[in-house]
Amino acid sequence: MTKLGFLRLSYEKQDTLLKLLILSMAAVLSFSTRLFAVLRFESVIHEFDPYFNYRTTRFLAEEGFYKFHNWFDDRAWYPLGRIIGGTIYPGLMITSAAIYHVLHFFHITIDIRNVCVFLAPLFSSFTTIVTYHLTKELKDAGAGLLAAAMIAVVPGYISRSVAGSYDNEVKIWSWSLRIFQCCWAERNTCSCLYSWTSSITSIWELVRNDSTGLGWTHSFFSLILLLYIRFHLQPVLSSEHMAAFGVFGLCQIHAFVDYLRSKLNPQQFEVLFRSVISLVGFVLLTVGALLMLTGMESSQILVLNADGYRHRINFKNTGYFLTVRLMLVLAPVMCILSGIGVSQVLSTYMKNLDISRPDKKSKKQQDSTYPIKNEVASGMILVMAFFLITYTFHSTWVTSEAYSSPSIVLSARGGDGSRIIFDDFREAYYWLRHNTPEDAKVMSWWDYGYQITAMANRTILVDNNTWNNTHISRVGQAMASTEEKAYEIMRELDVSYVLVIFGGLTGYSSDDINKFLWMVRIGGSTDTGKHIKENDYYTPTGEFRVDREGSPVLLNCLMYKMCYYRFGQVYTEAKRPPGFDRVRNAEIGNKDFELDVLEEAYTTEHWLVRIYKVKDLDNRGLSRT
Repeated sequence: MTKLGFLRLSYEKQDTLLKLLILSMAAVLSFSTRLFAVLRFESVIHEFDPYFNYRTTRFLAEEGFYKFHNWFDDRAWYPLGRIIGGTIYPGLMITSAAIYHVLHFFHITIDIRNVCVFLAPLFSSFTTIVTYHLTKELKDAGAGLLAAAMIAVVPGYISRSVAGSYDNEVKIWSWSLRIFQCCWAERNTCSCLYSWTSSITSIWELVRNDSTGLGWTHSFFSLILLLYIRFHLQPVLSSEHMAAFGVFGLCQIHAFVDYLRSKLNPQQFEVLFRSVISLVGFVLLTVGALLMLTGMESSQILVLNADGYRHRINFKNTGYFLTVRLMLVLAPVMCILSGIGVSQVLSTYMKNLDISRPDKKSKKQQDSTYPIKNEVASGMILVMAFFLITYTFHSTWVTSEAYSSPSIVLSARGGDGSRIIFDDFREAYYWLRHNTPEDAKVMSWWDYGYQITAMANRTILVDNNTWNNTHISRVGQAMASTEEKAYEIMRELDVSYVLVIFGGLTGYSSDDINKFLWMVRIGGSTDTGKHIKENDYYTPTGEFRVDREGSPVLLNCLMYKMCYYRFGQVYTEAKRPPGFDRVRNAEIGNKDFELDVLEEAYTTEHWLVRIYKVKDLDNRGLSRT
């Protein structure tokens, strides 16, 4: 080998090693930036839906796939129950259980909960690697490294992939991998391997956990991106691509039909209509970014995230809800485009840098037509470096303050700047688990169903995926009715305990009073709830108020009484009367009342969760001996 060949080989090895080092650092950065929640609170599952995913994953890991596929869950949708194997997409659960068993095979003992918690950061690292290879296919390695570094810290992706957000983490990786495989198979026309691996990835998409209902949008966007990258008919004309293309199309049809099935439900049609209308507010993406830049507090963002819950959300927060999903979809694409753009700018101006010695006159003579080329190049490179550095700091701040606060554990800042932790949710579920009979039935609004079954191990009536709208409506009717009428419904449903979320003492605005109008609307949407009319819960001027001016129907319904029982004697703020609601910013209108059909069983330290036991009464309303 000649000396020149040896130097070339050495340079290529160094270049490869440097690229590998940068990509590895980006992958590690992607993993580590998503650990704020674990470092701050501990290893816990976030939000509501992920608790169902965690519970089913735990069952799969402990009992095996056969029992998992045939599992009839009698603790959900009481008295109907739920056939788990036929009502979920098991891809997420299978992935976690497989990792769990592989680790244990190599004697790496780790709890299944920690596998679920850290799955999102792990797959975000995989996404970083896939993004590099995809961008490299489209441009070059330099653009790929920049795109990988950007997606490692981009807030749009981090918002759904922090440690503990056990819901959407595998999807972005699988979609990116599928696009890369299709691009590779299209470029390498003789490669059947990537055609079939692309098909396998698409088949895996069929069993993924698609709880957002927007899977068809992602897949359609992937198809459009593919056609944009390689605008010709190679995928449908060559036989080695037929498998990938066919299954790819099947995924689109399947996901679109599933989306329509979940959305075109009689009780959800209004929400679908409003969601479509709110797409016009795409500019909320910019508004959301501006809110981040102006320093919105984490508690405010937490409220927005919690209020934007799936299916049943008010019109104001529908835009925010869809903005989050759109940012998740567009984040990888924008990182790829940004990587290509920044790489092109840097490579262009790097060539214009004059790093030669001043005594080289030939260089100066050559650049006489561009006298300040070196200064312009240096300035542009410094500007790009400044933007990249501030982008990194901004992304880290957003991740820490906005996306690392689990809904199961809340936090706030005290007057002295110290952090205050509200662990009322787990406190209440722990109490239910250890102080109620195993066969107790707990009634709550559907938001908390998954958490109650997963953490309290108690039977619930409705949860985040209950398909029987009549059943949900019945629960809404109980909450919106008087005590006497609600008692009949609770006896009909065999309810033992009732759980409500109340934020009037702490200022937590995502409580059941703020969600109450949806209970009214859904409760009055069926034949058994025709007597419940939304207008009855407003004042004559059309206001929803909890003070003395509030509707008498509202002030005497079960939900109002469960939330405000004994609250009329509590002082929440100085110079305010007792019973001052910090969320509604009003003194409650009905203070001095007693409960006839319920008795208070447990209230958490900060009053965030209140649990009541249903009394055992005879037909005359007297307690049985």
